[in-house]
Amino acid sequence: MKYVWPCPAKLNLFLYVTGQRSDGYHQLQTLFQFLNYGDKLTITPRKDQKIRLLTPITDVDQEKNLIIRAACLLQKKWLQKKLPGNAHAGANISVEKKLPIGGGLGGGSSNAATVLVALNHLWRCGFTGEQLARWGLTLGADVPVFIHGQAAFAEGIGEKLQPVTPAEKWYLVAHPGISIATSAIFSASELTRNTPARSLATLLNTPFTNDCEPIVRKQFHKVEQLISWLLEYAPSRLTGTGACVFAEFDTESSARKVLNIAPAWLHGFVAQGVNVSPLRHALSEYTLRLSSCR
Repeated sequence: MKYVWPCPAKLNLFLYVTGQRSDGYHQLQTLFQFLNYGDKLTITPRKDQKIRLLTPITDVDQEKNLIIRAACLLQKKWLQKKLPGNAHAGANISVEKKLPIGGGLGGGSSNAATVLVALNHLWRCGFTGEQLARWGLTLGADVPVFIHGQAAFAEGIGEKLQPVTPAEKWYLVAHPGISIATSAIFSASELTRNTPARSLATLLNTPFTNDCEPIVRKQFHKVEQLISWLLEYAPSRLTGTGACVFAEFDTESSARKVLNIAPAWLHGFVAQGVNVSPLRHALSEYTLRLSSCR
């Protein structure tokens, strides 16, 4: 039987770089919120141990694809238990890709998290969310927040999460048609790396900004053009290390009104920020459906 699982986008409502560790990773303070918009994965369990991605993603090697890496990681952990039923841990996976690669919306991390959460239930592994998050962190710093599925204030390299409930605003999310590598921004010599760490209460009562935005606007003219246009209509800023930009609105209609008058070069969508991930809702529905069949 096929099962369809959401891979929601995320926004960094603010992002501050407070330091850099000796291993090169950056210390952050950021506020994650999900969108009711994203990719979709269709997963069909197999009775063998083969993991197959039926819809390869352009310009992403199979062995580097986070979908495959996440599935293989969970399979390895499950097979280590050497239980009679887990020899059937295989899957066919298809992805309906909506989120741009290198857009700062967390598409790859969300894909990985959904694979871990979905296969954990489809294979009936019984691993805890904490276990999945710990393993997911080895795939990417943003994976744990997608696994837990709750809007969060993150510190450390993004793994120290504190649940929060920011206002669930509407956003016009725009993509400039380019991909920006996170490593390129975090390696920039002019990146601010010493923003003082502040309490969550202080940050929530301070205008939200993104320490990566000045670098990205300077290096990528299309992002500068995008932000400049959106700022005429609403508070707007970069998410993550880009390339996507989001403008904030109180209502869906006001966001759509601006999208409707946007120039032809602006490509975007309107979505609502949500504090509980669509993946968590899907998991609840799956669990309910499973229990009703017993």
